[in-house]
Amino acid sequence: MSTPISTVRRQNLLTLYQEFVQQAVAKGGTPRGVDQDFAAHLEISPSMLSQIKSSRPIGDKLARQIESHCGKAPDWLDQVGHKPAAEPDPAEERFVALARIAWKGANAKVKRELTLVLRNSLAAKSRT
Repeated sequence: MSTPISTVRRQNLLTLYQEFVQQAVAKGGTPRGVDQDFAAHLEISPSMLSQIKSSRPIGDKLARQIESHCGKAPDWLDQVGHKPAAEPDPAEERFVALARIAWKGANAKVKRELTLVLRNSLAAKSRT
């Protein structure tokens, strides 16, 4: 028995959404407001994105629009087997946990310094 196209499209949209969130966070953004940003990227309303993420079917026209805005080939959304970006490795998880502890125990000045260190590190990496 094959998976219904509405389920395949929703799973693939969620894969695209997850990748969008990861890219936003990697650029120094926060997960706050990412739904609105992703909806704007797809040129749909945040309400429609919310409906699609939960149960609304994605029609052919919208599927092609999503693919186009996300740089995917036509019918990409209709294909089974697209995997979300790899899960973080254990070392990454330990780093994030340590960063979270440092953040929660810091005052505003230290939080700004932590943020600056990470931004400078990312900027140096992008220059190489």
